[in-house]
This record gives sequence, C-alpha cells and structure tokens, in this order.
Amino acid sequence: MNAVDMPTDVAAATRTEDLLAAVRAIAQGPLAERAQAIDEGAYPADLLHALGAVGAMSAHIDQPGRPGNYMDAIAAMAEAGKVCGATAFMMWTQAAAALYMDASDNEALHGDRLQRHLSGATLGGTGLSNPMKSFAQIENLLLKATPVDGGYRINGTLPWVSNLAADHYFGAVATVEGEPGREVMFMLRCDAPGVTLKACPKFSGMEGTGTYAVQCKDLVIGAEDIVADPCKPYIRRIRGAFVLLQCGIAAGIIQGAIDSMWKVEDQLGHVNQFLDDRPDQLQAEFDDLLATVARLAETPYDTSDAYFLDVLSARLAGGELCLRAANSALMHQGARGYLMSSDVQRRVREAQFVAIVTPAIKHLRKEVAALCADTLPA
Repeated sequence: MNAVDMPTDVAAATRTEDLLAAVRAIAQGPLAERAQAIDEGAYPADLLHALGAVGAMSAHIDQPGRPGNYMDAIAAMAEAGKVCGATAFMMWTQAAAALYMDASDNEALHGDRLQRHLSGATLGGTGLSNPMKSFAQIENLLLKATPVDGGYRINGTLPWVSNLAADHYFGAVATVEGEPGREVMFMLRCDAPGVTLKACPKFSGMEGTGTYAVQCKDLVIGAEDIVADPCKPYIRRIRGAFVLLQCGIAAGIIQGAIDSMWKVEDQLGHVNQFLDDRPDQLQAEFDDLLATVARLAETPYDTSDAYFLDVLSARLAGGELCLRAANSALMHQGARGYLMSSDVQRRVREAQFVAIVTPAIKHLRKEVAALCADTLPA
C-alpha cells in the first residue's frame, strides 16, 4: 500500500513520522556538532538548505498531494530546537516568510518563487517585529513608503532582522506617507539597490542567526514584491498563524531542557529532588501546553479575537515555561551546566531570547490584557 492508498489519517501520520525522522537526522548529526559554533556566530546556511529540502520549513503550506499541517511545522522546529534554539528560530523566520508569500493575493509571489522558498533553495526572514509593536502602540513604524509609478519608494532603517544574507529577502511593512492609518506590506530583497545590511552589536548568544540592521535609502518596490496593500486586513488574517508558529521555538528549548535534567538524574537525583520544577512536573505541564497548541494548529487562519487570545496565551505560556525549564536545568546540572561549552548554559540564553523576541512576554501580556478588556469590560 502506498501513501496515496492509505486512509487520510494514516497517510498524514506517516508523513509526520518521515518528516520528523529526517529533521532528527540533521539535528542529532551535523547540527549537534555545530550548535556551539552557531551560538558564537557561524551562520548555518547549508543546514538550513538541508532542512528546507526535507520539508521542515514548509510543512504548514498546502502543496500538491499534501495539505498543510501547522503542527508538523511546529514539531519540526521543536526537533531542531532541542539541539539548537538559534536554528529553530531561523526555521521560524523561513516558515513565516513562506506564510506571507502563500497567503498573499499577489500571484507574482506564488509559482516557482514560492516553490524555491518552500524547498529551501532560497532563504528569507521576517521584518515584522517593528510593525507588530507599532500595531500594539509600543513604537512607531520605522519604514516610510512614498507612492511612485508602479510601486513605492521605501526609506528608513530596521534595527535587527534575522536569517539574512546578501541574496536573502524578508517581509516588511511601511507606513504610506500622506495616508494616515494605511500601511503596505512587501518582500524586501537584500540585494536590491538602496538596501544596506549593517552588523548589529554583539549579542549574548545566538550570534549565528544572520541578524542585521537593514537600511533602506530610496529603495523602489514594484508590484511583483507587494504582499498586501493595504495590509491591516491581511495581517488580521495571518496573525494567529504567525504567532502560533513561534511555539515551535519554545517547544524545542523546553524539551531540550527537560531532557538535560534527566541526563543527571541517576547521579544527582538524590539531591536534585529538593529542587523546584522537577523534570516530571515540567514534562506534564509541557505536554498539556503542546495539546493546546495542537488544537489551535487545526484552525490557524481563524480571525476571531477569541482564537487570537488563545494563541497569544499559548505563546505566552511557552515563553514563561522556557525560562523556568532552562533555569531549572541549570540548577539540576550544577557547575557542569555553568560551563560556557555546556548546552545547558546555551539553552538559558536561548530561553531568554524567546522571552524577549517579538512578541516579548511584556508585549504578549499587553495584548492579552487588551483583548480581555474588550471581552470583559470593567
């Protein structure tokens, strides 16, 4: 019996198992060997291409003969994230860029262009940190768009955008000058005239994520790169899927932390039993969270506020559990976990990144409070 003849649920399960097995082979092999180097600044372009080739960053997108499955994409991210949180983060940026292109009504972003992205032949990222904070009234939009014949002229600087190189691209949003309240979303190509990538200050970890400041000076965006114009209705349509995908980063780091606690249980369990957040307790809490994420992954394009509130709450729970699990793993491992070469030490910094990357814990709590206030006014 081949996959075409299998019942739908059996075929889907087989696809999931095959995908995760392929990701696991990369994660436990070459990625594990280079996780420390990636944390210190080595951008793993070849590994990202390999992960793309096995479908690790495109599983959420409908393709011929295979419907998209958001939980598969999240699980693939988590499989890599157990070994390297930086790589899981870059997988998310690639998956988010795929979402932008696929969900756009612009046919120029589909076809071969989208397929090359889905296969990992080309790589891209997401520049929606600033727009998300702008829409939440946290900061102003940093890119300005001036209408010109056939498109827009873009000016401004984004302070940090990840998964970039000279031939990469990412989704960005600019406010349209002269039209208050109107924004345009587009794919920004790093090799386009007027675009300059500038090195960021040194971070405390995850240095190999291809993160740059992006300066745009009179960059002209044509119709072929427009994702949505205006973009607010489009953002509402994809916002749940965008945030939900991030749960894969947290999931990998949490499970990796729990696994590292079990590694020392035989040797240190007699004293570790006096610590809070023991591995069995964290695993039970994490499994409950994963069940919630799996339920939400069934309807990623639900545009209701109630659904988005559930997604924000799950993402918030993941960020908070990340911090607890990583810190507890360090306590369980003791001095060996405090070595700079330790994956436990690295995971603490990865968990801190999950807590501050957009939407950060404080941003998530602000959005949750706002949605709750709309639902249950004082």
